[in-house]
Amino acid sequence: MNPASEPDRLPPPVPAPGYGPVLLKDRPIVGISACCAGCAVRYNGKSLDVLKALGREKMDFIWQPVCPECMAGLGVPRDPVHVVGESGAAVWTGAAEVKGRGGRKVGPQMMEGCRACLDALRRSGTRAFVYMDGSPSCGVYRTTLKDRKRGHPPGVFGSLLFDEGYFLVPAADLQSPVRWWDWKRRLLAFLWLADAPLSTRAELYGVWHRLKFLAQELDDPWARSTGRQLAAISVHPGTPEWDREVRTFRTEMMDRLRRPSRPPRILNSFRKHYGYLRKRTGRPVPQVLPPEEARSWTRLVQEMGALERAAAAEGLLFGASPVLYLGRRRISPEAPEPDPTPSDIPLPEIGGSDDA
Repeated sequence: MNPASEPDRLPPPVPAPGYGPVLLKDRPIVGISACCAGCAVRYNGKSLDVLKALGREKMDFIWQPVCPECMAGLGVPRDPVHVVGESGAAVWTGAAEVKGRGGRKVGPQMMEGCRACLDALRRSGTRAFVYMDGSPSCGVYRTTLKDRKRGHPPGVFGSLLFDEGYFLVPAADLQSPVRWWDWKRRLLAFLWLADAPLSTRAELYGVWHRLKFLAQELDDPWARSTGRQLAAISVHPGTPEWDREVRTFRTEMMDRLRRPSRPPRILNSFRKHYGYLRKRTGRPVPQVLPPEEARSWTRLVQEMGALERAAAAEGLLFGASPVLYLGRRRISPEAPEPDPTPSDIPLPEIGGSDDA
């Protein structure tokens, strides 16, 4: 089976009556590696500012920067450190070590710094974290940036965040419009689902009807199976069996939301949900090109934003982005016409490359 053809099997979105969009009232709080947020705390005293790529949108979040290596007391500037052993996770069991130049062991200090950062994240109420991959502390899939090597992932702090169930976002993806849009919509759905009440059938079905279209895009076989299971659920609310069922659903859905989508699926979702919105409202959204026209990824993301606002203004669910935070901006599709970016690459047809 060709994975790129899977989105074509998705049915047109038909949200259940009465299920509109979820509009978050409070700005989401997101942790971030301090060196990615413009703080000059890297070992060489330098920094990155990946939030700059978000423009005004970065004000839609409250950012909580932390640096385990600074909290470990290693200072700035400092000797670079690296994980010696199986992984950063093994540092917590004593099976691996963190060393600096000359073999100086700093594992105990690193663990104390990680605990201090986790405490700060907990106090601020974060459930998501933007991590600097390649860091021996915050890295998740790499703990070194040297010669394209992976090092010994995850890092010491990255493994702690894994164990705590954080929604983890690679900092580099904030600089890609389509990847950040994909992360953001899944992040908002993740944060909402984490607290959504599921004590009655109405609450359970309400959550599922809002998330099922995104679930179909991310993992269609699981979504179809889950939909059938929820429709046939026979246990009664308030019983241990009910609690077990909804706990399993919440956990599995949150795990799916952690998984990035792919460009062909995002494009197919755009076409399907825009068609549904036009059918319900009887008119196009002025800022959106006809679906058959070629567009850049940057243009597509701008159009997705216009569709989110248009659907919210009509009280309609936009299944590709079921949970929104619009801040103080008007819930309206009206916005300046997106400026074309000459360097943008036109979108591939469905079934083309997944690269973006």
